[in-house]
Amino acid sequence: MTINLSKGQKISLEKEEPGLKKVVVGLGWDVKKTDTGSDFDLDASCLLLGQNGKLVSERHLVFYNNSKSPDGAVEYTGDNRTGVGEGDDEQIKVDLTKVSPEITRILFVVTIYDAENRKQNFGQVSNAYVRLFNEETGKEIARYDLSEDYSTETAMLMAELYKHNNEWKMSALGNGYSGGLQAILNNYQ
Repeated sequence: MTINLSKGQKISLEKEEPGLKKVVVGLGWDVKKTDTGSDFDLDASCLLLGQNGKLVSERHLVFYNNSKSPDGAVEYTGDNRTGVGEGDDEQIKVDLTKVSPEITRILFVVTIYDAENRKQNFGQVSNAYVRLFNEETGKEIARYDLSEDYSTETAMLMAELYKHNNEWKMSALGNGYSGGLQAILNNYQ
């Protein structure tokens, strides 16, 4: 049974799904009926952080221009430029058994491409969510639905996987930023 997380809630992946090795983080959204004159293109990305809470290297930012982490554990599966359709709009796969020991946190981010020029923000997005499921069985483990109105934010820190006492856990974040992906990166470089 899926655990519906609320902002700030944490779960143990080992407790919820013992022996879990491969997960997929699915991100989805719909665009509200507004006319900004441009299509909405939301992008998922992933930051792999070390013990110091910082991005290990530029190659540890996984997104549409860098689809795999250096250790091969994290893979961005492709860019959906419209958000049209049912289910996940973008996915990031994580093989927990391959994550380099230097990585202690994996942050999952959604940004609006060219938001400032297109005059777009997350207040114009609805039904945004992040979900985590077992890649091997397809079983959904946890889901976090974004419910607040983020009318000035152009980037969202949705969730994180983190290692605590040698055990992977998930936390629902839901933190909004103005200034796109760079605003988030500024905190982790």
